[in-house]
Amino acid sequence: MPGRQCLIMMYNADVSMRLDRLLTTLALGSRTQVRHIIKSGRISVNGKQITSPEIHTKIGDLIMLDGKTLDARTVRHVMLYKPRGVLTAAKDRYQKTVLDLLPPLYASCGCMPAGRLDKDTEGLLLLTTDGELCHRLLSPERHVWKHYIAEVDGPLTEEHIELFQNGIILSDFTAKPARMEIIHSGADGSAASVWIREGKYHQVRRMFEAAGRTVTSLKRLSFGPLLLDESLSPGMYRELTDSELSALQRSACREESE
Repeated sequence: MPGRQCLIMMYNADVSMRLDRLLTTLALGSRTQVRHIIKSGRISVNGKQITSPEIHTKIGDLIMLDGKTLDARTVRHVMLYKPRGVLTAAKDRYQKTVLDLLPPLYASCGCMPAGRLDKDTEGLLLLTTDGELCHRLLSPERHVWKHYIAEVDGPLTEEHIELFQNGIILSDFTAKPARMEIIHSGADGSAASVWIREGKYHQVRRMFEAAGRTVTSLKRLSFGPLLLDESLSPGMYRELTDSELSALQRSACREESE
């Protein structure tokens, strides 16, 4: 049962953590600040007041600060509608990054982008604290498709569809066969749906360029089974539902040969 073993492996995580480390991970302050909070008697665990930063907590413990329950999850999976003009990176000295769009909690927990969208591309971006899940979703051995809507200059024809289907030779690699469906085509510009299985640097833009067209707008609508929530506006985010996470985990465990 390879799939079941894979899912079990992904759920395997540290079952305990020092209280001061946990509160720091939850972005409640520096280690010194959270130690002061604890020693001041403001924290309770499972109804018992705690004043020792060294105690260990485990998943499922009820942790409260000043009588209010904390969301103490350190494993997070986030769907972000990445806007144009934002870097897919954890941090940058000069430009805004996708982590800057989220509350500090997510960076503190170790949430990182699963793959990249270039600065001028918008749409669905997954961020997760699960490095194993991220690695598997991005592995070329998995059948994880990404769906984009591309607007280009000039008309699109059946010849372009065939080029994408056959795989396009680029300067540093040959893109795997991709799917294209023309939404509309005209001399002044066209739009198409594109599905690719890879995520190389500027791949969709470079594939169109090799086919004689320049991408003027690019938006990602899906990543494997995960679909961009239509209620999200650029820059907005939400955490994944249990069903979305389960679907991603199944996709991460599926071999391409299947």
